[in-house]
Amino acid sequence: MARYRREPLVKLFIAAFLTETNTWSPVPTGMNAFKLDKPFHRTGGSLKPLDGANGPLIVWRKRGEADGFGIVESISASTEPSGPIVRHVYEELRDLLLDDLRQAGKVDGVLLFLHGAMVADGYDDCEGDVLKRVRGIVGPDVPVGVELDLHCHLTDDICDNALPVIFKEYPHTDTLERAEDLYGVVRDAIAGTTKPVVALHDCRMVGMWRTPVEPTRSFVARMKALEGRDGIISVSFGHGFPWADVAEVGAKFVVIADGDRGKAAALAAQLHREIWEMRDRTVTPHDTIDAAIDFALAAPKGPVVLADVADNAGGGAPSDSTFVLRRMVERGVGNAAIGCFWDPIAVAFCAEAGVGASFDLRIGGKSGPVSGAPIDLRVTVRAIVENHTQQGLSGGRAQYGRAAWVEVPVEGGGGIHIILTGKRQQVFHPDAFTGTGCTLSDKAMVVVKSMQHFYAGFAPIAAAVRYVAAPGTVGADFVGLPYTKVTRPFWPRVADPFA
Repeated sequence: MARYRREPLVKLFIAAFLTETNTWSPVPTGMNAFKLDKPFHRTGGSLKPLDGANGPLIVWRKRGEADGFGIVESISASTEPSGPIVRHVYEELRDLLLDDLRQAGKVDGVLLFLHGAMVADGYDDCEGDVLKRVRGIVGPDVPVGVELDLHCHLTDDICDNALPVIFKEYPHTDTLERAEDLYGVVRDAIAGTTKPVVALHDCRMVGMWRTPVEPTRSFVARMKALEGRDGIISVSFGHGFPWADVAEVGAKFVVIADGDRGKAAALAAQLHREIWEMRDRTVTPHDTIDAAIDFALAAPKGPVVLADVADNAGGGAPSDSTFVLRRMVERGVGNAAIGCFWDPIAVAFCAEAGVGASFDLRIGGKSGPVSGAPIDLRVTVRAIVENHTQQGLSGGRAQYGRAAWVEVPVEGGGGIHIILTGKRQQVFHPDAFTGTGCTLSDKAMVVVKSMQHFYAGFAPIAAAVRYVAAPGTVGADFVGLPYTKVTRPFWPRVADPFA
């Protein structure tokens, strides 16, 4: 008797294509960024070890196969935040995804992991562009779900063509949890047990909300408590990504309800009122470089962790600025560590000299005025690590490539310990330092080139955490950002943008 293979009753299409674009970053984004900087998978990324971008794909494949669904998988492509994507590179990667979707034939649902703040030459809203084209292929009735970073530009094109579920945590420790949530939203829509509708609400606010600290911590808990009750399926707060000159920059709420758009819109407006009322309490104070150093030196115990937020590679900065390091050297600060500097040339010189060598080394300042001037120091090479990694936010290992730990002598002892890397990556975890052999528990001060993603790993070991307003690509002066495309008023540039 002939045996016939039964096709799955439900077929899901999944893909990941993302980066975060700082339109003022001096670092261009080309094809090598996507195909060499991080693991690129033409298909089958969900079958590979967790590397960050493929995390949601792993979740969706696992859940879909457990439910007996067929899985059609396209690209898994991501890269470190930087400047706008070269136009033909964006179009090539986008079209790979769309061609795979066409080749898949009839699908019952689509699950995409995009960023929400991806900009290419000629495309200010890459996610909206992708989702409009996906909708054009699958038709009006197929559920299309999209997971977004909370630093996203929520637009009508995104919300009219997809069901958005956004990270709730900053640091982004909940990528896989939100992938689980989105799977449930799309699965239920396919089954017809819900009829999800989307409401978008513009807060007209530009800022940063750090979710581990109050009052934002309790607000995140409130959003979660609202989900799954009274016809509300999902609640998301898109914080926005301030360092992009695009028209839709800023914070917005998106609520998904079961068939009642009015209820979704009312809740989104209510949540905006709540976040507006706490606006002054959620602003993060920033120290000058000298004030931050003074605080660390005066602390009774260490390490005091100082965040050089403006040189955060996770916001598109080069991660080679010298402003903080220069003041540490000028002031003779010892017993301190700073990292991680993206400086492949300095790393190569250290590797050539070898562990134990002492020589004059030029560090940083290679990417232009936003990085300051290079600094020339007498260093001793303490370690070379050929394939240095650090713990990622949601598991897996983030790649630094070849790295060097060097020490600069300081009168009185202690030294300044500097981590240099061959790949650009913000600091997530203490093993960015300790993985080279550089200990932190004995340091008075640790400077991390990161804005907030360091917090989950460093807060437990820090005597205190301070944020530093140094010059750089990802500055915290939201009032002074040189927008040219934003036409609506926004707080804090305007006291009441709805007046």
